[in-house]
Amino acid sequence: MLNEIYNQCETKMKSSIDHMLRDFKTLRTGKVTTAVLDNVKIDYYGTPTPLDQIGSVIAVDATTIVVNPWEKNLLADVESAISAGNVGATPNNDGEQIKLFFPAMTVEQRKASVKQMKGMGENAKVSIRNDRKHSNDLVKKLEKDKEITVDESKTAQDTIQKTTDKFSISIDKILKDKEVEILKV
Repeated sequence: MLNEIYNQCETKMKSSIDHMLRDFKTLRTGKVTTAVLDNVKIDYYGTPTPLDQIGSVIAVDATTIVVNPWEKNLLADVESAISAGNVGATPNNDGEQIKLFFPAMTVEQRKASVKQMKGMGENAKVSIRNDRKHSNDLVKKLEKDKEITVDESKTAQDTIQKTTDKFSISIDKILKDKEVEILKV
């Protein structure tokens, strides 16, 4: 019973870190990646569709992304969706494909990216603390229902706290490494 709670807690905490790492992909670092377009969706026959499902999205160099829709009649829709998505570059439509030229990041932009990244990290920590609270509540319920002893409850809560600390330290390390990556010119 307690092992199920431990496993569930650890799984939820891992998913919080995974979610944070997915969010990081939308951040702009020195080198542009196609992930900056992950949140951009176009209306494709009534369905919001990611760009990579309606055409090819390729980073051709450190500052350029090319979007080549498979259906050329979608060019205007793709262009307007990218403009509305506020990805940090103005789309250039040449009639065949859309090119995004990202300017080199300024120091201020890098600092803004770091600030945004730290916010994502704090959200992950809040999520982990919520997972800890939920797991501790389950343990306390078991104790209240007399399914485990007070000592077992205390030990279980200590184990959950150790797991929380482990994931919190992991987030701090990831944030530190990502900050170095973003600030590196």
